[in-house]
Amino acid sequence: MTANPFSLWVYLSQTPLLWLTVTLLVYAAADAASLATHRHPLANPVLHSVWIIGLILLLTGTPYARYFDGAQFVHFLLGPATVALAVPLYENRKTVLSAVVPMVVALVAGSITAIVSIVLLAELIGLPRDVVLSLASKSVTAGVAMGVSQSLGVNPSVTAIAVVLTGIMGAIIVTPLMNSMRITDYRARGFAVGLASHGIGTARAFQVDTVAGVFAGVAMSLNALLTSLIVPLLVSVLVR
Repeated sequence: MTANPFSLWVYLSQTPLLWLTVTLLVYAAADAASLATHRHPLANPVLHSVWIIGLILLLTGTPYARYFDGAQFVHFLLGPATVALAVPLYENRKTVLSAVVPMVVALVAGSITAIVSIVLLAELIGLPRDVVLSLASKSVTAGVAMGVSQSLGVNPSVTAIAVVLTGIMGAIIVTPLMNSMRITDYRARGFAVGLASHGIGTARAFQVDTVAGVFAGVAMSLNALLTSLIVPLLVSVLVR
């Protein structure tokens, strides 16, 4: 027996697979709790996984860089998971094609609104210019949003935080908000959350209904493309 009860932990914490295991176990527990509450919005597994893992890192004094050495394997799967959205999209292609015109209108209106609203609000409360620019692409998936921020010459880490918070907030409020507005069309519900809350919102949409998830995936993908094109133009006008 060693005199230091934490020596084993210190040894294990150097192993990248430890943090991959911790990430998967925490998410599995959070997802089980979400399922036990019948997928209540406040029991969102991403939300609770974030604070639990953050607390573990804080208590163990683990730097984020060391944690990411293991968690990067999950990060790598984001690409294949996004591509996999093509399967339910193909299976529901007729439903999607029947709503092309409303989707295009909603896409343009939603994308512009997301950019303009956050930039003007950030300017109104006096946030630094770099932060304002970092927030502009908060409503698209993290990879695209961070790329846009880099093209604007600002810190992509701030953007990543804003993206995660936006996704979690959208996933939490979408169901009660849509219910209170009496919107029962799952195409509209899914497209709205995918447009505003990217991948985390899309995951929530699939929990509720397959059609909602399909339309959320379509919105997430199209919004990423449109936002990457119009953010530099809109931001340059708004910030001036």
